[in-house]
Amino acid sequence: MKYKRILLKLSGEALMGNRQYGIDPERLADYASEIKEVVDQGVEVAIVIGGGNIFRGVAGASNGMDRVQGDHMGMLATVINGLALQSACEDAGIPTRLQTAIQINEVAEPFIRRKAMRHLEKGRVVIFGGGTGNPYFTTDSAAVLRAIEIEADVILKGTRVDGIYTADPEKDSSATKFDFISFDDVLTKGLKVMDTTAFTLSQENELPIIVFDMNTPGNLIKLIKGESIGTKVQM
Repeated sequence: MKYKRILLKLSGEALMGNRQYGIDPERLADYASEIKEVVDQGVEVAIVIGGGNIFRGVAGASNGMDRVQGDHMGMLATVINGLALQSACEDAGIPTRLQTAIQINEVAEPFIRRKAMRHLEKGRVVIFGGGTGNPYFTTDSAAVLRAIEIEADVILKGTRVDGIYTADPEKDSSATKFDFISFDDVLTKGLKVMDTTAFTLSQENELPIIVFDMNTPGNLIKLIKGESIGTKVQM
């Protein structure tokens, strides 16, 4: 295996499947199956999941809601998604722990770095919910922060697009895909990989990011084995 410990970033929208909102149980089961294949190879897996399928703080703020309140609601949405993914993983036979940045002791463990790393060492999947626990920070920032804290080898950002393109491939048929690209080139070309805070934090800590299509069966395990899937952002 090319990577020993990974941080998998999933968007909340990814859990919707073909639905307009909420959670698609079939999509959850598919993801759990992909994750199990990786765990069975001895890879340590941590996951950060968004909450956009339920609520977005930014969207709430644009409609007049207080931004801090909206972001707190978004954090709770990520916990709901984390619980759903935990249940799907356990149904697939994967020991899983959910840790949250905001304390909900009856539902999940609080985030404790050493405890999270111990879970990973024991072969448990660790899902991080609640973002960073602070408003104005996205789950992209949470993913990079947690990846650095647990000393992950790479951040794998699972999307519905198979990498980074010169333009949005869903809108521009002439867009071309990058197999490899540097952090500096992403910034120079104005490409959207993560929000600026998250991307800069990853760059400063020389933590590579791979953007790939999580919805294509087998992609995750191929990445772990070192195959050229998606787009790799590196120094």
